[in-house]
Parts: sequence; C-alpha cells; structure tokens
Amino acid sequence: MKYYRILGLVAVAAITLTGCDSTGNASAAAGQAGGVVDTNEPAPVPLPQGLDLGKGNRRTPIPGLPDWSKAGYRGGENLPAAGDYNPDAACRTTPGELAANYGVRADDDADDSLGLQKAIDDIRTSCSPKASFTKLSLIILPAGTLTVTRQLWVDADYLTIRGAGHSTRVVFRPDENTRYDTLTKDGSQWDQDAMTCGKGPKGGWIWPGRGLFRVQSQEIEKSYVDGCREPNRQDLVKGTVNAHWKAGLKLAPKPGDGEYSARAGDTVVHVAKADGDLKPGALVNVRAANTMKMYEEQKALPTEHKLQNLHMRQRIHRVAAVEGKTVTLDGPLEFDVPIKSTSDGAPEIEGAEYESKLAPLADPVIGVGFESFSFTQDMKGLPKAGGGSYDDLTPEKVRNDYGNFAPEYAMHGIVFKWAADGFVRNMKIEMTGSHPVVTEEARNLAIVNNTFDGAWNKGKGGNGYLRGSRVWDSVYADNISRNLRHFTMQWSASGNVVIRNDLDSDLNMHGGWERRNLFELNTVRIPFAHGPSRCTANCGGEVAGDDGETTWYPIWWGAGRKAVKWSGATGPQNVFFNNAMAKQSVQGGPFADYRPNGGDAHTVQQYGWGGGRYQHLERDGGPIADWSGGETANYAGRGVDTAATDPAQSLFLRVPR
Repeated sequence: MKYYRILGLVAVAAITLTGCDSTGNASAAAGQAGGVVDTNEPAPVPLPQGLDLGKGNRRTPIPGLPDWSKAGYRGGENLPAAGDYNPDAACRTTPGELAANYGVRADDDADDSLGLQKAIDDIRTSCSPKASFTKLSLIILPAGTLTVTRQLWVDADYLTIRGAGHSTRVVFRPDENTRYDTLTKDGSQWDQDAMTCGKGPKGGWIWPGRGLFRVQSQEIEKSYVDGCREPNRQDLVKGTVNAHWKAGLKLAPKPGDGEYSARAGDTVVHVAKADGDLKPGALVNVRAANTMKMYEEQKALPTEHKLQNLHMRQRIHRVAAVEGKTVTLDGPLEFDVPIKSTSDGAPEIEGAEYESKLAPLADPVIGVGFESFSFTQDMKGLPKAGGGSYDDLTPEKVRNDYGNFAPEYAMHGIVFKWAADGFVRNMKIEMTGSHPVVTEEARNLAIVNNTFDGAWNKGKGGNGYLRGSRVWDSVYADNISRNLRHFTMQWSASGNVVIRNDLDSDLNMHGGWERRNLFELNTVRIPFAHGPSRCTANCGGEVAGDDGETTWYPIWWGAGRKAVKWSGATGPQNVFFNNAMAKQSVQGGPFADYRPNGGDAHTVQQYGWGGGRYQHLERDGGPIADWSGGETANYAGRGVDTAATDPAQSLFLRVPR
C-alpha cells in the first residue's frame, strides 16, 4: 500500500530520513522541550516517497504494546487499484453518463444534488448487492465545478467516488432544508433538543450532524416509518435502526463471574437470548454501561457536572462464531463488560440502572471511498438565521479565531457513521462548516494523503476538528492539516494509527476513554495564536491563563475532572513515539522543541499507563484536574510510562519511507 504525495515541512523529512544518524542515535532536532529552533516556517519540500502501509511492511506486534498490525482499510490490505473495479459499464458511471443520464455537468451553475444522489442510488440498487472489495463500483466526477445544496447519502456498498484530481471541485451551499433551523437561545450552536419531528426522535439522533457526504444507512426503523414529514427533519428517522436504544441484545453473566458478561481479554460475550440474525462476519458493537466505579477510576469525582447513563466504553468487533447464547468476537475485549451499571457494586447513576448491550450494526455501509477531488463550503450570500447574509465572511477573517461564525451552517465534509473499510485519499478539503472528516462508529478506515484547511465554525459545541470519534483500527497517514481546532481521538476510539501527518493544531486526546492509539512520525508545529482565547464569536468554555490568553500545546490529554463535563477521562496506553513537535509559547517568540516527560526520539511514551495498567496523570501529589497549565510538566512515572525504548524509527512499520 504505497502512497505518493508532495507533503510537509523540513522537520517531517528530517524525522523520517535524517532524524537519526548512522548509528541510530536521535538527532538534536528531536530534542527536549525548551530547545529553541528557528522562528521562521521552513519551506515545503517534497518527500521522496510515500509511506508503504501494506501488510508486508508492518512490524510484528511488540510485547507490552497494543497490536496495531491490522489497522486501516480491510485490516491492512492495499487500497483499491484498477483491477479491483467492476468492468461492467453499468457499475462505472463516467462524466459523460453523469451528464446524459443525471444532468450533472461541471461549470454550468446548476444544482447537481439530485443528479448525484440519483447516481448513487442507482449504484446502490443495481450494483452494490453483487459487489465486493474486488468488484467495486465507481462514479467518476468531471473536472470543473459542481454545486451541491443538500446532504448526499453515500450508502451504496463498495462504491468509490473519484474526481479528475483537485480540478474537480464540489461546492457545498446548504439550502433551507439542509442548514439547521434550530439554534440555542444565544444563537451559538445547533440546538439538538429543539430539533424534533412528529413521533420521531430529536436532533441528537443525527449526531455528529449533517455533512456534504454522509456514509450511513438510510434505513428507517419500523416504528418511525411515516413518523416525520417536515422537509428539514427527514434525516432524523433515517438509520435509527442502528441506534443502541433501539437495537442491542441484553447480556447474561459469564459462568462463575457474578454480574459480568465478559472481562478484558476475553473473546466471548454471553447474551441473555439467542439471536438468529447474528451470524459470523457480522459487525457488532460491544457497549459497556458507565458505572460510578468507572468514574472513580478516571479521577472524575467529586464533580459538579452531571454524570451520564451511557456507554462510554465501546468497540466494534466482527463476529467470529455464535453458539447458543455465546458470541465469539474477532479479538479480545479491551474493557470489562458488566451486565448493568450497578453490577460492580457501585450505586446507580442519576437514580437509574443502565444496561450494557451487544448491538449488531444493521445495514452497515461497507467499502465506500472518496479520492482525487476537492470540495469546500461556500458561504457567500447565504442567509443568516437572524437576517441578512454572509457576504463579508472570508477564510482570512476566521483563520485564527476559534469561534462559530455561521452556527446554522456547521456542516461537516465527510461523515462515516456505522461504516467500515472505507477510505479518503488524495482529497483537498477547504473551509468546511465544521469537521472536514468525522467518524461516529466506524472501523478500518484509511484517511491518507489529504490536505485539510480551515472551517467556518471552530467554537462552542466542538466544531472544526479533524475528528476521530468512536473509530477503531483506522490509519490517518500523510495528511496536511491547517487552520483547524484539533486533531482528536475521542469517545472510545481505539487501535488507530496516526502516522506522519503535518499539523499546525494539537494531537488531542479529547476524552471518553479513548485508548491504545499510536501517534508517531508526525510533525506538529503550534503557533501561539492556536488557542481558545483567540475567539470573537460563540466561543467554547476554556478558561484564559494569567496573561488573559490560553494557548494550546502539541499534545492535549483529557483529565477526569475536566473532561467529565462532556465525556470522561482519556483512557489507557495512548502511545507517542518519534514525533517532531514544537510550540511557540509567546506571541512573536521562537518555536521551542516540545518533548515532555524526558527521553529522546526512541522513547516510547505511554500516556495513562503505569505498572501495566491504567494510571491517571498526576502532578503536585495528586491527579491533575486539567491538562492546561501543565503541558510542559514531567509526568514520567506519574501517568506516563517512559520505561520502554525502541531502536527503530517506527513502532508500526518495518521501513518508514
């Protein structure tokens, strides 16, 4: 799996090619926090070759560290090549056929939404049932500009949408039935609770929100058929068959283990009732109920924030076998699975018990990819919620401002929800409404060789991230990211590899028991202006420092007392290795090399880990309440395990190129 691109800064090339001398010793460029480097941005230079991410170039799992060997598309298989596509012309839609059959033509200023959706729907109906990873369908977009005004549902399995390179440009201008028509009272963000329709659910059911491309099933759960007729609410009832409060098997105790269905390390989950629809190969989400003891372990108590009955600990597995009332998974569990929230002897949360579930993914979307085109969300002239229009909103105005400038248009670029084995490669994504790529229950994705630049909303409610949420066993490699709020792993994300990306925003472990993710060979260069205090519209809740400003550092870690406000603490064993990080800590000042916790480029830094088990970060004799303010502290032995070293340049790849 080799990817070729022009990428990066001198620091990237240095760490992959000259970061070690001929004896394998780390160079000074990978020094300790506090070393001063050039204040000027280095000029972009080409890397000689993209990363080889194929199975043959992956290291054997290292004892004591998580196994990342099966991360990425199809567990490490090559991304599709020409021979993997169906030769049947009926499943290869060309630009000429888009024009003739669907009215989709570049540069004609017409709305291409209906035509593109119909082309996708036709592939889903005619080709997807007989498609496979070696018989993929293809929609080829023409060079030039296409206009889209509504969310496109890409729910055709084994479909690639391909452009003619970045000269293919999709411009998203959300219409009145796409933009959010319910905002909070202060107008700062989309109001999910106020967004209702008929007997259907609330707006939270479409979390993380709308986007230009939505890789998600459109199936409607039977109790919601005809339950919503409002044009701006139709998506509230789509795909809800997958929601955990509408689907999921109750669990039964593991013999001899009290009120636990399974323990960390087990591969068998016990269910209360056999399910004939649950078969080998099916995707299931194991969801463990929150417990008060879990919050205590996360050092989140006491807290003034409302604790939640939900499933913070999750993971999508494939079913390996089903026998009676036992389900064997394709890999070991990473957490204990109590039958309910009180099974561990802890009291109820908010006066109620909550059950764990094994939830099959009904109609997951498999094998969808996007490649070789660009897109943006154009705001010029779009109407504002309170009147007027966005005539004066420009990328320059919002570049270093971490607020929401158009909350009703906080649309994402690509949404993967209840999806697997997808990819995004060689894309140029500029100025989306919020996240350029976002996940919510997805696994085995490859997000590689892309450029992300800017968002109209980066403020309150969590906007403008390159966001990995509830994503598992995926690879984010060789991407350039500029002018976003964070690059996050959050909400139980696990087993992901973030390798050789070029970022000007932080590697952010955002909270919600994300764990066992690998961050290596990345270049992270954070200017002082990257911080929540730089906000003029609909800001988040960060508190400014003594100087009146808060600035983010290359790493952010979710402490229990802080992150419990929206989720919970960051989980165990997130690993940082051989990254080139720098921070400008004073406005106009120099960038300093950033490597907290001591060690050198070959030190394996395991966050949230000590003595072979989870350990919350500690400082001044107790658990930290907030990462902010202690970014340069040394946590070695106090929640960051730095005991291991490795002589190689990568923990993931045999030969990083």
